[in-house]
Amino acid sequence: MVKIDTVYEGHLRCKTLHGPSGSTLITDAPKDNHGKGESFSPTDLVASALGSCMMTIMGIVADKKGIDLIGAKAETKKEMSKELPRRIIALRTRLTLPLPPDHPDRKILEEAALHCPVHKSLDPSIDAAIEFIWSGDNRHS
Repeated sequence: MVKIDTVYEGHLRCKTLHGPSGSTLITDAPKDNHGKGESFSPTDLVASALGSCMMTIMGIVADKKGIDLIGAKAETKKEMSKELPRRIIALRTRLTLPLPPDHPDRKILEEAALHCPVHKSLDPSIDAAIEFIWSGDNRHS
C-alpha cells in the first residue's frame, strides 16, 4: 500500500506528498472551474496517469525483450462533461513509438498498453480510445 497525503492550501490549491519518495506536487482548479489554472488539475493528473502508465507497462515488456522505447511519446486529450456533475468523459490517447509498423513485438507491446492498471481502472463510460503510431524505420531494435 502506498500512502499519499494531501493538504488543502486554500484558493482551490492542494499540495500532495508521495509517502515513499517524499516527492510533492501541487494541484490547482482549472480556470473554467473557479481556479487559477497554475498547475495540473486533479483530473489532469488522471490523464497524465493514463499516458505514463501505458508507457511504463510497455517499457517493462520492452526491457524484458531488449527493445529500445526511448523517445516514445503519449499524448492524452482530456474532455470534461459540460453538464453537472463535472466528470471526465473522454481520455483519448495517441502513443507514438520509435519502432516500425512491422515490428515483431508490436502486438505484445500494444496489449501491454491496453492492460495498464490505470486504463483497466477507468469507468467504462469514459471514452478511452487509444491510437498507436509506429514511426520508426525498419531496423528492429
